Amino acid sequence: MELKIKEMAQMIEHTNLKAFSTKEDFKKLCDEAKEYGFKSVVVNGEPAAFCSGQLKGSDVLLGVTIGFPLGQMTIEAKVFEAEDAIKNGCDEFDYVLNVGKVKEHDFGYIEKEMKALVEAAGKNGKVCKVIYETCYLTDEEIIEVSRIAARVRPDFVKTSTGFGTGGAKPEHVRLMKENAGGVAVKASGGIRSYETAKMMIEAGAVRLGTSSGVEIIKEMKEAEGL
Repeated sequence: MELKIKEMAQMIEHTNLKAFSTKEDFKKLCDEAKEYGFKSVVVNGEPAAFCSGQLKGSDVLLGVTIGFPLGQMTIEAKVFEAEDAIKNGCDEFDYVLNVGKVKEHDFGYIEKEMKALVEAAGKNGKVCKVIYETCYLTDEEIIEVSRIAARVRPDFVKTSTGFGTGGAKPEHVRLMKENAGGVAVKASGGIRSYETAKMMIEAGAVRLGTSSGVEIIKEMKEAEGL
């Protein structure tokens, strides 16, 4: 499978979630996203309003993380955070589900949480992505969460935060795609090269969360002699 550079760029969510990032870093992130034609930028909640201003008039979407990176705040807190992100200009939000509840197999809680966040997105015309943090889950748990997603219908299911013990794996992307009932899959965590990006896309991902988007596109351009 060979992807065109523009096609790859439109799959990339250009990400900066570092605790020590400054306004200058976020301006650079937004400028790069516009220059390279990335699908979106993804940031934490506080810089959202600033990035929204930086992206105004462009085709680049603004994504904001919710309940990040641990996911163990209350459902009500996540909904408030999502609504605050929407107020500050986000087009999409990525929330971390409560991994502990998955490990307890309290899937009723996971479904209730997912419904609340999907509703918060839907009533505002925004996109909701559910982060599993697959590095902590068994295949059976990934399948069960994906089946919940097939019922609740978030816009995307997503592998990882990039802050756990591991990132995206093609086999997890496949499991999610096979069991989420047509819900789109986003791979994130450890995607730092074109080869890795291509593996995730071949497994079924249609979006890639990465802080290495510029490097991936440069790698593609070098391969094509551009």
